[in-house]
Amino acid sequence: MNFELNPLDIITTLLGLAYILLEYKASIWLWAVGFVMQALDIVLYYDKGLYADCAMEFYYIGMTIYGFWVWKFGRKKNQQQGADLPVTHFKKSLILPWVLGTLAIWAVLWYWLVQIGSTVPVADAFTTALSFVGIWALARKYLEQWLIWIVVDVMTCVLYFYKGIPFKASLYGLYIVIAVFGYIRWRKMMKEATTGQ
Repeated sequence: MNFELNPLDIITTLLGLAYILLEYKASIWLWAVGFVMQALDIVLYYDKGLYADCAMEFYYIGMTIYGFWVWKFGRKKNQQQGADLPVTHFKKSLILPWVLGTLAIWAVLWYWLVQIGSTVPVADAFTTALSFVGIWALARKYLEQWLIWIVVDVMTCVLYFYKGIPFKASLYGLYIVIAVFGYIRWRKMMKEATTGQ
């Protein structure tokens, strides 16, 4: 482990903090902050040899555009005219396809990372594969996206400390706490929307 003061680590940490606070509030502005953070993360992760995370940022940028569009213009069943996209549950019919897809992506990424000489192929591939589902579930405003991120955040926090980017690792530690409270807040929002309070 080699800790060094890296400006990109600090900047993306601050952007990441703003991002998750906006996510907690269910603010559409999270997508704009996320776009800038992800562009900078591409450089940071490539420099640190976190190649799957680096590649993942390109997917995140695409999902950021998609998420903004869905939150701004998307509609869900029983959504009132002019109302914000509501928080709903992850559809049960999607669970098995997403689990199988995540396992397949994990296996492919793991193999690829081994081939290119990654020092942490199992963890890097797993967090990346699970993040594919997490960002999609966030873009669809599903409550369970918080549970997915808790798992990702725990593993990523440990991985980033190990790879020597302590500011970003600490951010993921904070993400765990915010994700727990985010889940509670979004569940309350969903319940209030359902009961019409």
